[in-house]
Amino acid sequence: MNAVGDFTPSRLRERARRVAAVAARHADAVDRDGRFPREAVEAMKAERLLGAMIPEDLGGEGAGLAAVADTCTVLGQACSASAMVFAMHQIKVSSLVEHGLDSPWHRGALERIAADQLLIASATTEGGIGGNMRNSICAVERTGDRFTLEKQATVISYGDDADGIMVTARANGEAPTTDQVMAVFFKGDYTLERTSTWDTLGMRGTCSNGYVFRGAAPVAQIIPKPFAEIAAQSMLAYAHILWSALWFGIATDAVNRARAFVRAEARKTPQTTPPGALRLAEATATLNSIRSTVLAAMERFEAAKADPDALSSVSFAVDINMVKVETSERILDVIDRCLLVCGILGYKNGTPYSLGRHLRDAHSARLMVSNERILGNTANLLLVQRQDVGLFG
Repeated sequence: MNAVGDFTPSRLRERARRVAAVAARHADAVDRDGRFPREAVEAMKAERLLGAMIPEDLGGEGAGLAAVADTCTVLGQACSASAMVFAMHQIKVSSLVEHGLDSPWHRGALERIAADQLLIASATTEGGIGGNMRNSICAVERTGDRFTLEKQATVISYGDDADGIMVTARANGEAPTTDQVMAVFFKGDYTLERTSTWDTLGMRGTCSNGYVFRGAAPVAQIIPKPFAEIAAQSMLAYAHILWSALWFGIATDAVNRARAFVRAEARKTPQTTPPGALRLAEATATLNSIRSTVLAAMERFEAAKADPDALSSVSFAVDINMVKVETSERILDVIDRCLLVCGILGYKNGTPYSLGRHLRDAHSARLMVSNERILGNTANLLLVQRQDVGLFG
């Protein structure tokens, strides 16, 4: 496993590039038709990337966060919807790896995911809670060693194409809305009744429709640890870092297209600096700062993982929240500057410099788990945090 600060190419990268080549060929069609990127996901399965994070003794590769984030960046440069599907799958797998290894059933689930390259989706949002995944209305209903669960899920990304779904709910019918558990369901354990369709500005290929989820399974499929602990100690960090890595990938491809445009202009007038070169320099500087933010977040997370108290601390929560806010805001600035560089050829579809899909997909970043909600939660945390004014923390 590569260390976070190790820039040696990831052992997953060549396989990720092969998947990215497939994803890139279909990216415009996936976006235009709002369809699931099935070719890219089949390529992920063929390259056995879906089990990359699972420990080797359970049939995976034991890949660390850095390698998986690097893969998100590679895929993000080709097709952001494909990259988002990969990232969301890995975020769910990370919860099992970090919190389910003491449970025989969940160890078996990881073995199954690795062996069969199963795609896992998430149902954490619910009608009536305003997008706050740390609250649930639905509840687990236990009868003996089995339970049932019905959830009005406003969004389940790629729900129709997933091989399993991880669902949050109240621990029981009497539990408060914040006393949640997370359960794993495989196909055959649940049904989906579609209630809304995903016809959006960008990220169209994630197919994040709304459903009524109805599931029934053995109680053993509920992860033993409370969801509050799962979210605070691993899930939010994995989500914000992997999302940021794929958004960095989108912005990187935009900069590459702008650079190609400037170079083409420079060849036309060798003695003159193209007017877009200044904007390209600005975009590149911002892109590099986004990379630094993501790498620093990975280092912060890896250091905190050795100390459960650090993972649950206010300062860690603030830092991880701001990674998501910063990267989701700044990629828009990068892509907008690249659009100014490429001009009408970036604005038009079907050119080597087209940036419409990049810009539309990037706008989702501030909205998926709204930055307004994150900033509101962070503001509350800052009220009880002592400000550290030292340069090195």
